[in-house]
Amino acid sequence: MTSASKVSYLVVGEEEAGQRLDNFLMKHLKGAPKSLIYRIVRSGEVRVNKGRVDVTHRTVAGDQIRIPPIRLSETPGERAAPSAAAARGPALPVLFEDDALLVVDKPAGLAVHGGSGVSFGVIEQLRAQRPQAKFLELVHRLDRETSGILLLAKKRSALVAMHEMLRNDRGMDKRYLALVAGRFPDARRHVRFKLFKYTTADGERRVRVAPDGQDSHTVLNCRGVYGEASLLECELKTGRTHQIRVHCAQSGFPILGDDKYGDFALNKQLPRQGLKRMFLHAWRLSLAHPLTGEPLQLESPLPAELQSYIDSLERLDGQAI
Repeated sequence: MTSASKVSYLVVGEEEAGQRLDNFLMKHLKGAPKSLIYRIVRSGEVRVNKGRVDVTHRTVAGDQIRIPPIRLSETPGERAAPSAAAARGPALPVLFEDDALLVVDKPAGLAVHGGSGVSFGVIEQLRAQRPQAKFLELVHRLDRETSGILLLAKKRSALVAMHEMLRNDRGMDKRYLALVAGRFPDARRHVRFKLFKYTTADGERRVRVAPDGQDSHTVLNCRGVYGEASLLECELKTGRTHQIRVHCAQSGFPILGDDKYGDFALNKQLPRQGLKRMFLHAWRLSLAHPLTGEPLQLESPLPAELQSYIDSLERLDGQAI
């Protein structure tokens, strides 16, 4: 066992500014489960510049972060194991790269970062495989079971610029493809709900519709109807946690395979029909390059297992619109 019997302090450096507090802590508290990090932040044991904050706080260069005494299980060599395992992981397909950006095609089943029982994720894998990289940070997240376009910054200036785009809900056009239960009746529908984000006792993120939630807006475009399922192109106007999943479910068209907000009885039947994961894919991303201003349009085709499932539905009785 390792233990920290005294309070310690970390000072945020220039290259670490702009990160969410939970990501910053997970990077520095190696081996700490995400549930522990959420608990010590929620209880106020972690302080930033002597004040309480939540896990979504963005670090600023010069911030002084108080770390309470913590106790972690560790076996010899445990700290080195995740990096070694990450370095051996398969290379992720690169959709675009220059000196400021890295865009990868994330497979379903791979978390974007370690924590909550996951030893390593995309960011740990890429850092281990690129030890020469001086700076590499996630710009946004994808849920573990969501595949597709994931954007990373290779310079702090690029990270700050893209976070500003995301905070202002402008400058990035993000489109997802989702297969939902039911025959979607509209060619195009605007969906708006107030979404309240909360964390379960074990550190899992969840969202519900609530009057005191944040405004959210998704445009659902119907691309095809296949029997009792519909393929939607989901156009994000805001970027809230689990926004598409909650918007579809709340509209009466849950995403197939969604284990948090979906139709659980229907989900049990899907593996026998050929769908073994949630059908949500980050398909297209358009943005102005954060440093040069040049327009970028990136696209990730549907993974083979999702396209195969669509093809099987179309052969039965579906017809594309």
